[in-house]
Amino acid sequence: MTTLPFGPGRDEAFAELSRFRVEFHACPTRRGDALFELADALLCADGPVKSLVGLSLAPEHRRGHGALYDAVNRGRIATDRLRDALARLPLPRAADGRIILAVDVSPWLRPDADTSPDRSFCHTFGRGEGKHQMVPGWPYSIVAALEPGRSSWTVVLDAVRLGPGEDVAATTAVQVRAVVERLIAAGQYESGDPDMLVVLDAGYDVPRIAFLLAGLPVEVLGRMRSDRVMRQPTPARVYDPQGGRPPKHGGEFVFGQPDTWGEPGAATTTETTRYGTATATAWDRLHPRLTRRSAWAGFDGELPMISGTIVRLGVDHLPTGGDPKPVWLWWSKTDATEADVDRCWQSFLRRFDIEHTFRLFKQTLGWTTPRLRDPESADRWTWIVIAAYAQLFLARPLADDLRRPWEKPAEPNRLTPARVRRGFRNLRSKTARPAGAPKPSTPGPGRPPGSRNHTRAPRHDVGRIVKTGEPYTRPSHHNKGTKPRRMG
Repeated sequence: MTTLPFGPGRDEAFAELSRFRVEFHACPTRRGDALFELADALLCADGPVKSLVGLSLAPEHRRGHGALYDAVNRGRIATDRLRDALARLPLPRAADGRIILAVDVSPWLRPDADTSPDRSFCHTFGRGEGKHQMVPGWPYSIVAALEPGRSSWTVVLDAVRLGPGEDVAATTAVQVRAVVERLIAAGQYESGDPDMLVVLDAGYDVPRIAFLLAGLPVEVLGRMRSDRVMRQPTPARVYDPQGGRPPKHGGEFVFGQPDTWGEPGAATTTETTRYGTATATAWDRLHPRLTRRSAWAGFDGELPMISGTIVRLGVDHLPTGGDPKPVWLWWSKTDATEADVDRCWQSFLRRFDIEHTFRLFKQTLGWTTPRLRDPESADRWTWIVIAAYAQLFLARPLADDLRRPWEKPAEPNRLTPARVRRGFRNLRSKTARPAGAPKPSTPGPGRPPGSRNHTRAPRHDVGRIVKTGEPYTRPSHHNKGTKPRRMG
């Protein structure tokens, strides 16, 4: 089943895919042909990627396994140019033409890599007994554009590795600002268009990120913990004969105490197929009470009052049968209408589509499969995976449904990324292939047989990503100047 018939539309799709492949080939400034063929091998390999060296056996990779590792470890990629190419992709938009961006952190776990620098403690869930754990690794902050409706597709626009001691909110704000500016430069946003919506999950300081993104055509929406306390709008100033400073903040708005909420500004109900009746209630012009601690300790001038809209979402039941706890959202705009309330919570639910992208990266494309030592090599491999995924997105309207006998047929233009990858080898022969043929060479002698490596690799501490910018490190169990402890 072909998702796009032969004709002008199909020819234009092939041309768009070829243009991106030519631009991607120009991004590497060292080992460019090897890195480009590595991405082709990643797209055309049969089944999930189980090892990095296994990609050298794909017919699309015409070089040896030594050239593959040399490209990953010593190649160079002009990431700014690749980011600009991703910003020019045809982005999905909401019904009103709005671009919705999701930001989340996905870890590349490296618990046993004591010789790998810049590792941080990454929050994980579901390992072992299904508990929350902090595992050493390289956390990556990913920004992706979301599609309307339920989908397993996103458009990944940027990836930044978070180092130990970094301020998550500040780094995220800088990353989002750079992405938005690139989208504006690429013509994705023009004056008069609806503001872009940035959706965040719990764990981010949403009001602070909204404050750091001031001046951009964006709205910030994020989930907040259910134990938060916000402040009501500043009450009207009334003459007090006893004097004293007028109050700066209104009464408390405690998420867990309904008697502090007051009358909502807007409320909606929506019938859903999986959750029953979804009830959304909004309260306008609420703000957190900031203090000169942690992230605001060195702030110059008077602390800002970051007002927004609180949205409480409740449902009748969950598909799993669990207890449906309410979800609290904070939106950076005020004077929310009922249409704004529905758009906020529905856009937040679309944020979970990025989890499908993370799962595809790790389970199918083998993003975290290589056991690389240097974080720069991990960054290089990450951009190869992102470039390969962008080609899958462009090939989406061109792919055939090469389904297994036990799989259900997919609707036109509704193929999953894994199904598009199955037929990419057939599409590759019709697109641009700018990589040059490998030159004949003689392999080096390598290490003499029987010799050992007497240079001991240095051990590195594991740091922690913090929200205040204050670094926290834990010494490694290998002390400097001592031999590592033998296990077993």
